[in-house]
Amino acid sequence: MTELFDNKYRVPSVRLQSWNYANEGFYFVTICTKDRTCYFGDVIGSKFIPNGMGKIAFEEWHKTIELRPDMNIELAEFVVMPNHIHGILIIGRNEFNQSYNFSFKSQFKSPAKDLASIIRGYKTAVTTYARKNNIKFDWQERFYEHIIRSEEDYQKIANYIINNPAKWEEDLLYSI
Repeated sequence: MTELFDNKYRVPSVRLQSWNYANEGFYFVTICTKDRTCYFGDVIGSKFIPNGMGKIAFEEWHKTIELRPDMNIELAEFVVMPNHIHGILIIGRNEFNQSYNFSFKSQFKSPAKDLASIIRGYKTAVTTYARKNNIKFDWQERFYEHIIRSEEDYQKIANYIINNPAKWEEDLLYSI
């Protein structure tokens, strides 16, 4: 059901309402470009060949750890595709999530120390590069996330990410 916010219809969040996204955890993230436009390069055969924007998308993802050392972040499998990225991001125990349990959302937690803030920073960095270099580029407004809760789930998602270029034409996000 849609809700009105500031006299505009708004799609309700798909985020798990009982979960604090600053929590320690493994998160599978997909971020798409606006209108699924292929800004990052091409898949040739079964290999992704990045262009300049694709290289920036890759580099900025890997800067996440150094930009947020206080969040105890690890990066696992990651791939840049022509019109989206997939990655597994691990938020470890840190000063911003030590006092939270897995179902409690604190009104006092820093809004800048959770999964959404990491993704917001990443998207901003890639967009800023594009703007500074007069490259037409834009992200889709939201992003997809999935909380990984088991080793089996992790392995399935990791294999999906690793094999994504080889299965590009079968991908739901495939765009010519």
